[in-house]
Amino acid sequence: MAKRPVYTPCINGDTLVEVKLVEFKFYSGLSLVQKQASIRSLHEAFLQSSTEVKYILEVSSKSEDSLGRSLSAFNLMITNPSGKRYSVEQAYQSSKVFEKGGPFVDLMNESVSSRQAKKDERLSTSGELLQFVWLGNRQWDLNPKTAFYDWLYVNALNQNKHLHDELLQFTAFTDIEFNPKNSINCQAYAVALFVCLHKRGLMDKIGNKDDFLTLYDDYKVDNTSAFNKSLQNKRQLDMLG
Repeated sequence: MAKRPVYTPCINGDTLVEVKLVEFKFYSGLSLVQKQASIRSLHEAFLQSSTEVKYILEVSSKSEDSLGRSLSAFNLMITNPSGKRYSVEQAYQSSKVFEKGGPFVDLMNESVSSRQAKKDERLSTSGELLQFVWLGNRQWDLNPKTAFYDWLYVNALNQNKHLHDELLQFTAFTDIEFNPKNSINCQAYAVALFVCLHKRGLMDKIGNKDDFLTLYDDYKVDNTSAFNKSLQNKRQLDMLG
């Protein structure tokens, strides 16, 4: 058994995306068949516990749905003001600034794949991560923790208008590869955030950095809240013996 978050856009209230940690049967292994078996198991477990959600989408390269695969950060493309296109993954990894190097803008070259960008050895040998720099002049701090990734992904998705109509039919999202024990940013959460902002009429907040950051002040924005709550409950139980 394993636990993974399911993200549901909230149309009302001070929480933008509800995070529910769901326990399900996990099929270990790296093959696509095993990954997709785990996805189906996660979705079935969630739908059994939810009476409001009918349509759930896996957002990853392992998704059985072509839309979910298109929304993977490896595949979703963003176009910069000069017209150059690259994947969200390339854009994110190339924006990192470390103690001993970065940003590594060469990771946005056409000859570099999304997977190569993510695995570039400089990302793990350049010291502590200090900040993000986007397009040479937009600096982003490390806090709020997921703000830069969320902003980058949401803006990329907004550019891909052809995906919107189908996407907005879904009301919950997962990423089988995302484990809140090991990672911070989650593409499924970013998709849910986009859907929430779209349905609330808050898309005017996404373009400008300062406007986007006000969302983190005005609303509850945290893609690991359910995991953190689960950890807190476990610690309390451990303390009780």
